[in-house]
Amino acid sequence: MLDATPLLAVYAAWRRRQLAAQDPRAVQERQLMALLAKAAATSFGRRHRFDGIHSVAQFQQRVPLRRFRQLDEDYWRAGYPRLIDCTWPGRIPYFAVTSGTGSGVSKHIPVSREMVASNRRAALDVLVHHLAARPRSRVFGGKTLMLGGSTDLVAEPGGTCRGDLSGIAFREVPWWARPFSYPSRQIALMTDWDRKTEIMARESLEQDIRGVSGTANWLQLFLDKVMANDPFRGSRLSAFYPRLELIVHGGVDFRPYRGHFRRILEGSPADLREVYAASEGFIAIADRDYGEGMRLILDNGLFFEFVPVEELQAARPTRHWVGTIETGVDYVVVLSTCAGLWGYILDDTVRFVERSWPRLLITGRTSYFLSAFGEHLSGEQIDDAVTGAADALHVGLTDFALGPLFPGPGQRAGRHLLIVELSDAVPGRSSFPADFAAEVDGRLQQANLDYRDLRAGDFGLLAPEARLIPAGTFSRWMRRRGRLGGQNKVPRVILDPELLAGLRTFCDSP
Repeated sequence: MLDATPLLAVYAAWRRRQLAAQDPRAVQERQLMALLAKAAATSFGRRHRFDGIHSVAQFQQRVPLRRFRQLDEDYWRAGYPRLIDCTWPGRIPYFAVTSGTGSGVSKHIPVSREMVASNRRAALDVLVHHLAARPRSRVFGGKTLMLGGSTDLVAEPGGTCRGDLSGIAFREVPWWARPFSYPSRQIALMTDWDRKTEIMARESLEQDIRGVSGTANWLQLFLDKVMANDPFRGSRLSAFYPRLELIVHGGVDFRPYRGHFRRILEGSPADLREVYAASEGFIAIADRDYGEGMRLILDNGLFFEFVPVEELQAARPTRHWVGTIETGVDYVVVLSTCAGLWGYILDDTVRFVERSWPRLLITGRTSYFLSAFGEHLSGEQIDDAVTGAADALHVGLTDFALGPLFPGPGQRAGRHLLIVELSDAVPGRSSFPADFAAEVDGRLQQANLDYRDLRAGDFGLLAPEARLIPAGTFSRWMRRRGRLGGQNKVPRVILDPELLAGLRTFCDSP
């Protein structure tokens, strides 16, 4: 097939010059003013007097922070699915259905034509940064495998569609990019995730795969399935996709999967590149090595604000933006977008590692926080403890979930239940689950004083219990819930008692 990489390289060189000349503060101010001007005549714009806003400070005074439920109840629900000139001008053509990771409750996020274009430009920026790191790249000499949900979107009255964001993206792949994409439309439409990935794992071996994209958890399982097609080739991905040079991942914390990817990519030139792409918008891309932060995309139809985590519940929290952010502070991300989200609390938490051009690390979610007994554990602390325990005991993780077990009659204290699926064979010694729990417990006590105080003498919190489950259990559970594959994620912290009870019951079933 035609190698279009030289054409991509011309665009990438121009885009890099453009990015290098940008002033982050000025770029974001222009983005906000452009968004306000575009939406001034909408119902939302008129109510908040967009035509009289001329600064970031004025915007923050007139537009309060809102979560999805508030925007939905006040502006979207009455007209859904036919939203016209509501919070964004024109008709909304798509709704991205979120996974509802922590609670099991899904949301329908508006996706405008402008947001489709924004996501497409951001995808090109991923390749721009890849070519900067790999000047001899030939990524468009073959195909990119997109591991997403079904593209079989549900048609709604009024000409709109809803479904997985990856399905919307697949439908909107421009004509010129289709020859470089895999799978075919017929396979992409399949809703049976197991059958779909079995076909892709086998058929992709006959394709010239140069790139792969998807969430890290499903990528790990899929690539293992690819290599299981021919065990005689070994356990290195280079034997199956010899020209693979780019793996784009995002959606979940990569730390639990990094060791596994490091092993299967041994001897491969493939570049791992993390992205921060939410259903609400494409936010950031890694332009440097792992752990050095992802670069905010500031000129692509999104205006960013950042609220310190400890102030989120305050009556008037401080609303920072790129002109006022500080490094080393945990912020909650707030978006205003070209799809009509205004002062929208995303619930993701981030920490900036650089200000000159804002680069951030994702540290968790506000819902990914455990304080059932006053322990105040952050998602970052939980991830560090569990992945650190796996490293210390020399095992690999597939996934895990943590939830509180409250004390029953006659019990003085509760505990945490840690359900763990390993990517390696479970060590034969019977004490391994207790050893794993002890490692996690010790690391949490080192990281969190509240947790340590509660654990002192088992007074307020008993030692955690670790339960190891067979390979594939989380996938089967997600399938049972109708959330297998695509952008769906295993909830790391389960606060819903019914959801946790359902997982425990499922693990007990044969």
